[in-house]
Amino acid sequence: MKKIISIIIVLIILGCKDKTKFSSVNDTASKTTGKYPIDIFPHLKEWKILLGDGTQVNELTNYERKDFFYVAEDEDLKWVVYKTPNSGITSRTSSNTRSELRHKKEWTPEVGGQLTGRLKVKHVSTSGDARVAASFSVVVGQIHSHEGHKNEPLKIVYKKFPGHTKGSVYWNYEINTEGSNTKRWDYSTAVWGYDMSVVGEAPTSYPKEPENGIALNEEFTYAVNVYRGVMYLTFTSKNHESRTFTKSLIKSTYTDTSHIPKQTVKLFGVIGQDGTERDDAYAGELQYFKQGAYNQTNGKDPEKNIVWNTGSKIYNGNITKQYENGSYAEVWFKESTVGIGKKPNQK
Repeated sequence: MKKIISIIIVLIILGCKDKTKFSSVNDTASKTTGKYPIDIFPHLKEWKILLGDGTQVNELTNYERKDFFYVAEDEDLKWVVYKTPNSGITSRTSSNTRSELRHKKEWTPEVGGQLTGRLKVKHVSTSGDARVAASFSVVVGQIHSHEGHKNEPLKIVYKKFPGHTKGSVYWNYEINTEGSNTKRWDYSTAVWGYDMSVVGEAPTSYPKEPENGIALNEEFTYAVNVYRGVMYLTFTSKNHESRTFTKSLIKSTYTDTSHIPKQTVKLFGVIGQDGTERDDAYAGELQYFKQGAYNQTNGKDPEKNIVWNTGSKIYNGNITKQYENGSYAEVWFKESTVGIGKKPNQK
């Protein structure tokens, strides 16, 4: 009998250890709401997800993952939470972790599609090199190509420097490079606050806080509509002017070196990424939407890549320690839709 009791005690201890493997000081998992993410967004049946610890899940019905993908409640409203550390297990083609959805349906720019999100960013990494454009930022929505170079015609980004109250929202267009993809680059457009190219002069020297920026916990929305090869973007926020943008995905404006923007020359020229784009850009290539938290901050050496290697603290990849010490990104979505592209101004 004593032997049986001892075995039971050991099993209980092991079970407790497993449950607390990724415990977080900021954990509000859906055990407190009684809901799964798919209960909030029924269209999640059309998506799969990659989490910050490398877990891949293709079926999201009645699925949650503590500390990565779950439901939280705030002011009697339920939100779907995406959380990911600065260092974990990444996708094959990326140096950055994510807890991010991938839509299963693919489409060409000529056919188009729609994605919307209403969200607030709860946290971005508090460590990183201020000279590096990717530091302190998280991607909250994407269009990703599934053919050719498999580049990203759209990344919607939130970034906030340490010590600032307000951060920036901007969107990046990555060229579909003509020839070698080692020459690819992003062009960044500010929505509120700064674009990607505004960086610090030293590792811990930050630029002036943006006057029209967005604070953590401040809601904003984005709407992406690709229709007949043109991408239409709309951004709204209660205390900010709404912004709209258009960008062709089937006709490039970067086909000659003389067309490369000054922002790009300044930011990417130093790492030798100064290519041109195919004349027809992403025409005919399959695309898909992504949504969630794609953390842009990592622990890689900035001296080897001053655009993407942020040199943040990663605590040897220990996820619990990263969460405890601010080395993570966390994004909450209140609304989300996905569908077919429509003629602008058509409901």
